[in-house]
Amino acid sequence: MNFDYDESQLLYRASVERFLDASDIAARKAQRAQPGGIDRARWQAMAELGLTAMALPEDRGGLGSSLLDLVAVGESFGQRISSDNWLENAVLPVLLAGAGLAEDDPLMAALASGEAIAALAMFEPEARHVATPRGTTAKASAAGHVLQGEKTFVLGGMAADWLLVSAATETGPALFLVAADAPGVFRRGYRIIDGNEAAEVRLLGCEVAKDARLALDWAAVEAALATARLVAAAEMAGLAQRLFDDTLAYVRQREQFGQPIGRFQAIQHRMVEAYALVDQAKSALIAAVTSGDPQEIAGMKAVVADAALRIGREAVQLHGGMGTTDELEIGHAHKRVLLLAQWLGDPASGLDAYAQTSIKVAA
Repeated sequence: MNFDYDESQLLYRASVERFLDASDIAARKAQRAQPGGIDRARWQAMAELGLTAMALPEDRGGLGSSLLDLVAVGESFGQRISSDNWLENAVLPVLLAGAGLAEDDPLMAALASGEAIAALAMFEPEARHVATPRGTTAKASAAGHVLQGEKTFVLGGMAADWLLVSAATETGPALFLVAADAPGVFRRGYRIIDGNEAAEVRLLGCEVAKDARLALDWAAVEAALATARLVAAAEMAGLAQRLFDDTLAYVRQREQFGQPIGRFQAIQHRMVEAYALVDQAKSALIAAVTSGDPQEIAGMKAVVADAALRIGREAVQLHGGMGTTDELEIGHAHKRVLLLAQWLGDPASGLDAYAQTSIKVAA
């Protein structure tokens, strides 16, 4: 079976990479200094490339991108060490909104065009990687619903115009669309490991209309989360490739004892192991794209995260002390891997999900 990208995917990926080529260290610092960590003008430029509408079906005004399309672009974001919140605030929220909003809802068009930004408020302070809401509730009221609870690790939450809030209802877990500045919504921003900004969100008697509840069941939410995990793994695979490439270039030119350190056999062995990990990550990614099974995707993300983290540690060690600083690209890449490895489930929870599926199949 041929797993190479086709011509249209390669052409679109090339246009995305030209856009991302300006993502150097200075540009990242400037972008993260913007309110909420998102540069609105750059977000509009992303929208003009179609990046904010990739996850939306064509019949709803989007590009109707396939899983492989998203993976191809995700790898490019990783290889360019982009600080754009494309995955967190475009792919996943648009995927959920596109499935749960009415076709004529103006917000769907606003999200796809980059005029509005949404963030997913799903995880709770004491629930770690559990996606199903526990402490956040939505109780029926005369006007619609009243939301009460706390959310944490809301990526892009300080820049968002809208929040997709998960809450427990009498009929099961559901997602609600809440204006970020609505009465009863309180946000506190904080920096996360990759330099971007996340938010803690408190909902204190926040009242929303009946149509604020997205028209999709929880199985559809889980499917969207699986797609986001797949794209996160693709970005980590791209980051792993960049970490390897930069480190290989460094050991070829860094001299010790009168010769490049890349000539030492011990260094060569470590680089060969890193190369094998890059290949392993990409192979696991393609296998998950082919399968499409949510549990297999969760397990694959764990495998890719472990490989990317190991490559990142090697890169830092081989660069010496300066490998931990923000003055080198590898520091930015490794920190991004550390974030994505934890987002939507850490490696341990991903392997747990995969193991449970394997046990059921064996039984």
